[in-house]
Amino acid sequence: MLNWRDPENPLAGGAERVTLEYWNALAERGHEAHWWSFDFRGAQKETRIKGVKVVRGGGTISSILAARKWIRSQPKYDLIVDQHHGIPWLAPWWGKTRCIAYIHEVLGPIWKSFYPWPVSWIGQVQERLMLRLYRKTQFWTACPGTRDDLKSNGVREIQLIPYGVWTEPLPELPPKPLAVPLSLIVVSRLAPNKRIHHSIQTAAELHRRGVSNQLTIVGAGECEADLRRWVEKLGIHKETRFTGRLDEADKDQLLQGAHFLLHQSQREGWGLNVIEANAMGTPAAVYPVRGLVDSTLKNETGLISEIETPESLASEIASILDSPEVYQNFRKQAWLRAASFHWREVLPKAVDWLESQAMN
Repeated sequence: MLNWRDPENPLAGGAERVTLEYWNALAERGHEAHWWSFDFRGAQKETRIKGVKVVRGGGTISSILAARKWIRSQPKYDLIVDQHHGIPWLAPWWGKTRCIAYIHEVLGPIWKSFYPWPVSWIGQVQERLMLRLYRKTQFWTACPGTRDDLKSNGVREIQLIPYGVWTEPLPELPPKPLAVPLSLIVVSRLAPNKRIHHSIQTAAELHRRGVSNQLTIVGAGECEADLRRWVEKLGIHKETRFTGRLDEADKDQLLQGAHFLLHQSQREGWGLNVIEANAMGTPAAVYPVRGLVDSTLKNETGLISEIETPESLASEIASILDSPEVYQNFRKQAWLRAASFHWREVLPKAVDWLESQAMN
C-alpha cells in the first residue's frame, strides 16, 4: 500500500483508519502486508502497526522516488495499491507487478480549501490529467458518488467496496425524545475542507429561529483557533464546547446522547462518522455532497439539506421538531442499517477481492 500517511502520522484521518483494517485483515490471513508512507517529524523509519509493516520516507514528491527504490530492493510484490490523495504514486509505470488504484474521493473543489489560486487550479488540472492517465487501471473505492466522478474522468474499471466501522450498534434502541435544547455534535478533523464553521453557523441560525441547542465539536486540527473565533463572533460560546480528540468509548457516549450529527464537508469518500453515529441511534443532518448522500439516506436515515448553506440545513432540522414520530423512525432505520457496515461484514469480501487481484 502506497499512502501519503500512516495511522501514526499526526495528520492521519479516516482514510488511514480504513486502510489499516484492510491491510491488517490481509496480514491475518497470512499475507505479507506492507505500507509505504511519507516521513514525519519524530517518526521511525520502520515500524509495525498491528500486523502491518510500515516503512516511511520522503515527502510529497521525493517519496515517490524513495518508494520506487525501496520496493525494487524487495522480493517482487504480488500486488501494489496506489492510493490517491489528489496526487498519485504512478506505480503502474514503475511497480513492475499488478497495480490497482485506491481512491476515497476525487478532490475537485477541495483543492481550493487548502491552496490559493493558481496553485488550486493547477492541482485540479493535474488531478483530471492523472485520472485520464490512469483510466485503464483498475480502481477501488467505497462511494457510488466517487465511482461516478471516476467514470466522468474516463476510468473504466471500478470496484465498489463499502467502508466498515468497529462501532457495535447498540443492542437495543433506548428512548431519546426529540426536545429542546437540541444536542448537536460534530466529529471530524478540524480541517478547511470539513467546513466546521458551517456547523457553527447552523447552530447559530437555529438559535436565531428560537430553537435552543447545544453544539459539541469533537476533534482537533489546524482550524481550531479560527473555529473558536467563529463561536465568539456568533455569540454562542456558552452553548458550544470543543472536546479535542476523544477515545472511542467517550466519542460513542457523546454520539449516543446527541439528537443529530452534523456533517457539512465539501465532499467525502463516505463519512465514517455518519455510520458510527447511526450505530448509536443518532441520525445525521448533512449537506447534499458526494459521499454524504450515500452514507445518509434522505428522509430515511437522516436529513439532507436542499442546498449547501447553514440556513438550509437549519431549516431541515427545525422542520423535524413538529414530527417527532418521523425523527424516531430515522433513528430506528439508521440504527438497523449501521449493522450492515460493521467490519465483520465488510472485510471478508474485501480481502477476497484483493486476493483475486493479486493473483491476476
